[in-house]
Amino acid sequence: MVPLASAPLSSRQRTWCNQFPYAARWHLRFLPSLGWLSANLLVAACALGAQSASAQTTVFADFTVQPTGTGANFVADKITGNFVEIANFSTDGSFSANLYWKGGAFVANDGTTQLTASATGLGTNYGIYALYTADATFSRSGTRTDFNFTSGTGSLSFWLDPGNNTEYVPGPGNDFVGSNTGDDIRIANGDPLSGNGFLDSANPQCGGGIFCGAFGSTTTFQLIDPDGTSFFIAPTPFYQLSFQSGQLNNFDPTGRQVLNGSLDVVFNGVPVPEPTSIALLGLGLIGLSRRRRKG
Repeated sequence: MVPLASAPLSSRQRTWCNQFPYAARWHLRFLPSLGWLSANLLVAACALGAQSASAQTTVFADFTVQPTGTGANFVADKITGNFVEIANFSTDGSFSANLYWKGGAFVANDGTTQLTASATGLGTNYGIYALYTADATFSRSGTRTDFNFTSGTGSLSFWLDPGNNTEYVPGPGNDFVGSNTGDDIRIANGDPLSGNGFLDSANPQCGGGIFCGAFGSTTTFQLIDPDGTSFFIAPTPFYQLSFQSGQLNNFDPTGRQVLNGSLDVVFNGVPVPEPTSIALLGLGLIGLSRRRRKG
């Protein structure tokens, strides 16, 4: 028998383990009498899997896209792109963020292989973009500024641009002005959950005003049926979370600022099994426990 610790968890299992605190609470709702047993076995499996995975490269969750046009379906695990952001900084340490992101390419093989436009159709047959808003706070210390997004504020909308001709430019106030948006299709919504970042002009990597900071955020992600589920076709149900990671070019965090940089998107959050599946798992755990006691 292969020891559990030497059998690495699959990509999907690792994804589920990342969400274990949420899933465990769901388990305990339906299996109060098995809560200790199921939770501890799952914790042990995730912990042992994490030990094995620690020496491996980062694994991103795969998803399948059915592109607009005549192109074939394809599998990817990341979307790269660029963003423009309107940020309004107040003297009380708060600011608002209004961001437009345009997808540039799909990436596969755990973020190592960029798929060509001829393979995905992105940028030729269609475009994708997202609009994001959130409130946040910031603090300054020397040359460094730290940012923390406020949970429960703002929104995320994810769009398909069938004509690949939509453009958004910063308006005079806090909002973007869009053009050629009449045929665009909203395919997903989300709510910001958390996020933080930093900016430091003294960062040794801040050469020529680029890569002077970085940020990351997490949002919920809900596909809109049927348009969203016809584009992101697998897994079903689709992932419940999206993660955004970007780099910041240099700017002065005072007043109104128009920022730009690169931003990548991945998905995660394996849907929690249905109660029936949980019940079957519980019965199996009971049988395992009784068999071990008899042995």
